[in-house]
Amino acid sequence: MSLPLPWPFDRDYMQLALVAGLVVGVCAPLIGTFLVQKRMSLMGDGIGHVAFAGVAAGLVFGVWPIGTALIAAVAGAVCIEWLRSRGRAGGDLALAVLFYSGIAGGVVLTGLAGSLDASTLTYLFGSILTVTSGDALTIAVLGLVVLVAVVVGWRALFAVIVDEEAARVAGLPVDVLNLGLAALTAVTVVAGMRVVGVLLVAAMMVLPVGAAQRVARSFRGTLVLASAIGSFSAVTGLAVARAFGLAPGGAVVLVAAACFVIAAVSRGPAGSRLLVTSGTARR
Repeated sequence: MSLPLPWPFDRDYMQLALVAGLVVGVCAPLIGTFLVQKRMSLMGDGIGHVAFAGVAAGLVFGVWPIGTALIAAVAGAVCIEWLRSRGRAGGDLALAVLFYSGIAGGVVLTGLAGSLDASTLTYLFGSILTVTSGDALTIAVLGLVVLVAVVVGWRALFAVIVDEEAARVAGLPVDVLNLGLAALTAVTVVAGMRVVGVLLVAAMMVLPVGAAQRVARSFRGTLVLASAIGSFSAVTGLAVARAFGLAPGGAVVLVAAACFVIAAVSRGPAGSRLLVTSGTARR
């Protein structure tokens, strides 16, 4: 039964899409703020391609693709962090290894299935208008996990991305926190697959954050403003998509990109602030 919401959210499917879009619009920039500040903006992209391999595995073997995607994404995130933290590979190299391995695994598994069917494309490019109540509930639960983790642990995560060595001296479990951030990134990617697809989910982790950094004066302000921009992008993108018959996932990301361009142009070069400089943090 649909709620009495105004157009364009007057239909059941649009209301389910709105719920899913808002969850991702809030949570993706929250995690993205930490990744951008840590200079690992492409981590979501790499994990997304591993998640695609997980989806393909689920479809090939007839199991729940969200579950297999989550397992694959978390495993990939842990591998990235292990390679980075142990010095086996730099952050960029670790991401590249994961990126190409995920794509290759997805191609092999979809080849076993015989073709790229509609179900696979749904996760690859997103299909927010076909989100069911069960999908919306799953996305909401994953989003709640991310939101609670950030609310509870953002100060500790912030300390780690500012200066890992200082955080160790202060007694913080740096390795655990880094693994936790990687796992939360994986959860966010899986939550966003049905909304914008694995190819674009990383954009929702980066674009709202880039726009917020041009305006916000503190890290906490960036967290809040980035989530607000992500939510605005989700709502506006869905409305524009319905009005003009556009692909909703792409429309959502284009709105986020427009927000970044507007913020960059209006603030100019001086508007871009490094919230963490020379080991000194502005909270």
